[in-house]
Amino acid sequence: MLSLFPSLLDFGLFAPTLLRLVAGLIFIDLGYLVLTSEKSSWDWLCNAMGLKPSIFWRKLLGYVEIIGGILLIAGLYTQGAALALTILVLTELLIEYKEPTFVKRDLAFYVLLLVITLSLLLTGPGLIAFDLPL
Repeated sequence: MLSLFPSLLDFGLFAPTLLRLVAGLIFIDLGYLVLTSEKSSWDWLCNAMGLKPSIFWRKLLGYVEIIGGILLIAGLYTQGAALALTILVLTELLIEYKEPTFVKRDLAFYVLLLVITLSLLLTGPGLIAFDLPL
């Protein structure tokens, strides 16, 4: 079947760019929440999982999400950042599935972030990025 708008296919490299920018902003916000308003929940979870000291692991999670978000926005080491964030999102998805009252985010939110990070891992950064395809 023919595409309805074949001329738009010329702009295909903008799609990963848009996904990268939006995901980067979301991860910066999530990291900020882990470090500020949700810190008691994350400390409790780290203690429950046996990750002690919980403050260290919570801060590590928050900073990894913030730095990963910045790397996505810049388009720098995009696939590495996407891999790390994919692992984090998958972990948070499983936590939210087992304990839905923990951070009160919808599973669809995590599934969407998981698909975006997997897409960036497979397709690369798109246009306007420091990464160059080999």
